[in-house]
Amino acid sequence: MATETVVFIGVGTYIALMLGVGVYASRKTHTAAEFIVAGRRLPMFLCTATIIATWFGGGTMMGASGAAYDDGLLGVIADPFGAALALFITGLFFARLFRRLKLLTFVDLVEQRYGKTAATITTLTSLISNIGWVGAMLVAFGLVLTSLTGTPLEIGIVGGAVVVFIYTMVGGMWAVALTDAYQMTIIMVGLVILLVVVLIDVGGWSAISPQLPENTFRLMPIQHDWEHWLNYLRLWFIFGLADVAGQSLMGRAMAAKSERVAQNSFYYGGFGYLMFGMIPVLLGIIASVTMPGLSDSESVVPALAVEHLHPVAVAIFVGAILAAIMSSCDSALLSCASLISRNLFPLFAPHSSDRKILLVARTAIPVCGITAVLVALKAQVVFDVMIDANIVSLCTIVVPFYLAVWWKKANRTGALAAMFVGFSVWLTTRTIAPELPGDLIGLGMSLITILIVSSLTQKFDPPRQVVDIDGNPVELTNRLGTLPL
Repeated sequence: MATETVVFIGVGTYIALMLGVGVYASRKTHTAAEFIVAGRRLPMFLCTATIIATWFGGGTMMGASGAAYDDGLLGVIADPFGAALALFITGLFFARLFRRLKLLTFVDLVEQRYGKTAATITTLTSLISNIGWVGAMLVAFGLVLTSLTGTPLEIGIVGGAVVVFIYTMVGGMWAVALTDAYQMTIIMVGLVILLVVVLIDVGGWSAISPQLPENTFRLMPIQHDWEHWLNYLRLWFIFGLADVAGQSLMGRAMAAKSERVAQNSFYYGGFGYLMFGMIPVLLGIIASVTMPGLSDSESVVPALAVEHLHPVAVAIFVGAILAAIMSSCDSALLSCASLISRNLFPLFAPHSSDRKILLVARTAIPVCGITAVLVALKAQVVFDVMIDANIVSLCTIVVPFYLAVWWKKANRTGALAAMFVGFSVWLTTRTIAPELPGDLIGLGMSLITILIVSSLTQKFDPPRQVVDIDGNPVELTNRLGTLPL
């Protein structure tokens, strides 16, 4: 049987399994809270699995391996290193409070502290980021099928999108969490098998190491001028800071069954993500020696699978790649649906029933997904789209969000000013000095602005109190992630 046929059979089986899980999860999804945060009942195992799987997507499997193939570890600062940092930051500074608040979206807190205008800006910015993220994952899906079966990229993108739409739409967070648990198992098995087989085939690491360039494992900039250091810090911040201010991570904290589960799931998730995230990086580095001159470095992992694995093992590994891609794609789509139904729709229908909010959430998934498909069809590059998706968030909403949680004096006037200044500085820098990291400069100016403006406007714009979903004041002490593992 031809490799392409075996792969198609494996892909079909995997897709059928994911759809079945989605249908099963739909039995537990009857309210908006169950759809958005799984009724706040996720146990440690499921919460950890969905955190790792959410982060471990096509960007890691395809984008990071390609970046390592081209540039070594300096090419993957943003992912997996910066992405793992985001998980540890969330566990230490945010997870316990968000579980305590019992909210449905992270924008709910922004609205409490800063009002509806700031909340709407945050929602729209997050939607742009998430739709870009979904687009990047769909490109990765199409690249896998193209490189292994010859399927046209456009068909792969659309086909992958339809599958994710269906099981996310019917099952919500329960479907995402359950499919993530299956997907992480497939990812781990597939990656370990491929790494072991490749190392055996090439004669072990000792045969690869002497052939690598001197700076392959360098983690600091080679050139020590301020421009290179700013761009280096940008790579850490664009995932390490920006992704914390998003529904994908905060949604997991709010879905955990307790503060302890919320906190520790992020710690376990951070270690697990970094450990497994380094396997595609190592595969990319190995391939830079054994398979030089690839026309598309982002196809390096599928190319290694075809080169070193039996057709049946290739089919299993394709399942691992698709699992990684879908696990990120479904989370980003669920984030879009949550924000639209909870934070945008009430602006037009403020007294809607829970049933109508649930309907809006389910309808938003294919609408946002189709937009992401259009992004994917136009971009057709994984890593760049993934990075660009976070740029606006980094310079616009990161500082106001962090200070909404950790600075009692942050107020509406300061937050709106910070959002405007951060975005304007980024846009201006991008126009007149595109070689500079405008988003990082915008981040710094956003911080300076909110500190100054909030301090000067305390009398006529007093800070607002943090309350839980029922309107009760929330205890803000003892919220660092210091509970025992």
